[in-house]
Amino acid sequence: MALTDTKCRNAKPAEKLYKLCEDGLQLWVGLDGSKRWRYSFRHQGKSGLLAVGVYPEISLAEARQAREAAKKLLREGKNPSMERKLAKAAARMANGSTFNAIADELIQKKQREGLQPKTIERLRSLVKLAAPHIGERPVAEITSAEVLIVLQAVERRGTFVTAVKLRAFAGEVFRFAVATSRATNDPCAALREALTSPATIHRVAIVEPKAFGGLLRSIHAYEGAIETRIALELCALLAPRPGELRGAEWSEINFDDRIWQIPKHKMKMRREHRIYLAPQAIELLQELHAITGHRRFLFPNVRSREGVMSSNTLSGALARLGFDGVHSAHGFRSSFSSMANESGLWNADAIEAALAHQHQNSTRRAYQRSDFWEERVRMMAWWADRCDEMRAAAPSTKAA
Repeated sequence: MALTDTKCRNAKPAEKLYKLCEDGLQLWVGLDGSKRWRYSFRHQGKSGLLAVGVYPEISLAEARQAREAAKKLLREGKNPSMERKLAKAAARMANGSTFNAIADELIQKKQREGLQPKTIERLRSLVKLAAPHIGERPVAEITSAEVLIVLQAVERRGTFVTAVKLRAFAGEVFRFAVATSRATNDPCAALREALTSPATIHRVAIVEPKAFGGLLRSIHAYEGAIETRIALELCALLAPRPGELRGAEWSEINFDDRIWQIPKHKMKMRREHRIYLAPQAIELLQELHAITGHRRFLFPNVRSREGVMSSNTLSGALARLGFDGVHSAHGFRSSFSSMANESGLWNADAIEAALAHQHQNSTRRAYQRSDFWEERVRMMAWWADRCDEMRAAAPSTKAA
């Protein structure tokens, strides 16, 4: 029996749910008076039911159109209900497949893995640079040419380093999209040679033993905060990246085994790294533990419960000691590398491993499985003793 608008409009609730039907199209009238459209069909011998909508929001004419569309799918051998589910899934995927959405997912993942807040902030600032151009574009549709336009816009500001960092992080976003089945390739891979190479910045460092001994003596006599003095001395003894030291947590320090175990998410190369703690380092850490051992970080921020020592603290201390422009916090790594290599006592690869450097030769890196741990233990013990010798032999003078 054909349905009419009058019949649908005048349908009243009864003691139980009932249906008004027309060629598979059904209007379900509920006990509360609600009216809902359904389309009943059979597909491959099995019955199915497709929700069409609520009357009168969906009129009789619109419900009939939905029925005809479903019939067309059935003629094509498709299940209308399953096709709707697939369409909804595709829509959800499309909404979560833009560059902005996937970049945000990746950043949240990095946050869960413990990446430092300042690094997270820098990544978000990189996303903002790309957002006006490709932020709302589905990653699967973004081309290398589009990404290059974004990067060249950054370069025109003269910020070549930022452009390189943006290309690197955008590449991470695309590879994350590939891993989560929302893209098939990384368009940034084709842009490795397309950007202006930024000028190499050589961090200042003292590499001559006598002068380095004078630096160590000045640090040992530092009259500022004890934590700052200990941080500088540990920079000298352990040669870590300053950010790794400032973000170190007490849970990473194993006093019994004399190892500082740095998780991979804190490392530049995203590989777990361990540093042997010579007796001199253990003594400094025990002194520090009496001050900050009740906190999460070795060097907590004095103004923030969860923050760490400011990146300017160490450079500021070196400046007050008279070494501004002569030696930097990162320069301790160069000092260690230079003098360890010049000693002729240690394998160059062991020195690079101690610094958590990745070999530039990909073939050699693939076959280089050893981390030279036993040699590194002896080397870091030697370096700690060498630092003591250089400090004892040097006059207490500031940099010229």
